[in-house]
Amino acid sequence: MRWIRLVVAIACLVAGAAVGALNRDLVSIDLGITAVATNTGVALLVALLIGVLAGGLAISASVVLPLRRRLARIERTKATTAAPDSGS
Repeated sequence: MRWIRLVVAIACLVAGAAVGALNRDLVSIDLGITAVATNTGVALLVALLIGVLAGGLAISASVVLPLRRRLARIERTKATTAAPDSGS
């Protein structure tokens, strides 16, 4: 399983390097307060990274946190119902 992760990580690095190398045109990104001048490849990779992080946070907030709360509630219920039985 570790080698599969390693292969996927290397493939992502190679793909990122290829995107960065093939998109060398300069772009200026206006952020309102300031403007950032960079090449297209870097802008694409940063936008992709921000999208992945935002998606991960959205999934975490909408799926993972409610499941953790539900699991904690179930464990508390089991602990309270198991406590009187162990005292007998």
